Amino acid sequence: MTNKGSAFGHIAAFIAYAIFGFNIIVCKDLTSGGLIPPLGIFTLRSLVAGGLFWLVSLFMPKETIDKKDYIKIFAASMLGFLTCQVTFLVGIPHITPMDCSILTAMAPIYTMAVAAVAIKEPITFKKSLGVAISFAGIIYLIVSRVATPGGTAESTPFGIFMIVLNSLSFSMYLGIFKPLIAKYSAVTFMKWIFLFSAVVATPLSLKGLINVDWAGIPSKQYAELAYLIVCATFITYFLIPLAQKRIRPTLISMYSYVQPIIAIAVSIAIGMDTLTWQKSLATILVFAGLIIVSRSRAAK
Repeated sequence: MTNKGSAFGHIAAFIAYAIFGFNIIVCKDLTSGGLIPPLGIFTLRSLVAGGLFWLVSLFMPKETIDKKDYIKIFAASMLGFLTCQVTFLVGIPHITPMDCSILTAMAPIYTMAVAAVAIKEPITFKKSLGVAISFAGIIYLIVSRVATPGGTAESTPFGIFMIVLNSLSFSMYLGIFKPLIAKYSAVTFMKWIFLFSAVVATPLSLKGLINVDWAGIPSKQYAELAYLIVCATFITYFLIPLAQKRIRPTLISMYSYVQPIIAIAVSIAIGMDTLTWQKSLATILVFAGLIIVSRSRAAK
């Protein structure tokens, strides 16, 4: 992999996980009201974002999927999109953003283990050290924040379990399906991922979507839904396969550390938080670990 290709992979991963960082706040507000059921939100994501991928594919060179790969793509869709996203949407109303950030910070550890088994990506001392340093930085970043009065209610065991399952399923997707993703273009791969997800989810969510009082939904939540579908689904799932082709699964998953950093940066920008030396130190630790992992020995 050329330095130019690796740099593009890092940029794609950073943008995708930065969008996911905003998405934690957006989804928390969107799902807490209970106006649209979680599975219904997922179905809308599948249908609209999937339609966008199929539309884009019309303007790209035609690419044929090997027949033996359809079952693999279906499995990737169920693991990396349906299971991953439904568990997040179901769990996020029952967990605080801080706790959610802590649990998603475990993703690189899951991915490193899965990639070691699935594609024989070596667990080197340097890689382990980098993951540990970044993880220490993100935990320090979160616990050093001062809780504000009237904050979110405590996390429930159910919410914690759902977010752990969310991180684990996406880590397995990154580690197991890297060779398959590298085989096809991002648009070709994702249009089938979303099609399979929509086929499975639509019959299960149709009744819930019909019963939604669409006229009673505030315009703010429509804007949040649009962000979730276009930015946190179409754009991110376009960028992640591009990153997977260029950098290793463990390295991609480490960009999950960007999510809480983005959340704090936004709160500082709108005057809800202030920059402290603790946050600066934590950020340095996060990216120091990321650099160490990026320089670790890759599989031959």
